[in-house]
Amino acid sequence: MSLVLNIAATYRAPRRVVARILAQGEREDRALALVMGGCVAMFVAQLPALAREAFETGAELQMLMGASLMGLVFILPLMLYLLAGLSHLVLRLFGGRGDFYGARVALFWALVAATPLLLLHGMVAGLIGPGGAKSLVGLAWLACFLWFWIAGLVEAEYNDLERSQAA
Repeated sequence: MSLVLNIAATYRAPRRVVARILAQGEREDRALALVMGGCVAMFVAQLPALAREAFETGAELQMLMGASLMGLVFILPLMLYLLAGLSHLVLRLFGGRGDFYGARVALFWALVAATPLLLLHGMVAGLIGPGGAKSLVGLAWLACFLWFWIAGLVEAEYNDLERSQAA
């Protein structure tokens, strides 16, 4: 399935999409592409808000963009790798049978699948500014991200035996 169709399918059945990704086998290049793509999308989503801030405060747009690029594209992926590893270790304490790769895919796919709402959040932040609309869209993004991540973790940590028996 294509990336866009997988994202759309995630809003209906996130566990099924993560299972399909995990069934393709362990490929670290795919996990890295997911996290980098999600972080680049987060950077792009920030641009309207950064442009608004530069206009309102007189700050240099290039400086704001550089700082955002450094944080979102170079530092955040490392933090997400750590978070995925920690989530796997915590779920091992609760009977998780998956591996670190499954935890990474669950987190990174949740980030990618929730990017449409993140892009909407960026547009609202840039065009409307702070307020109820921005908060509502941000809350919707957070809820979807957590839903996708938890569903993906359940699939990766607790349904690995079903995948291995089906293969």
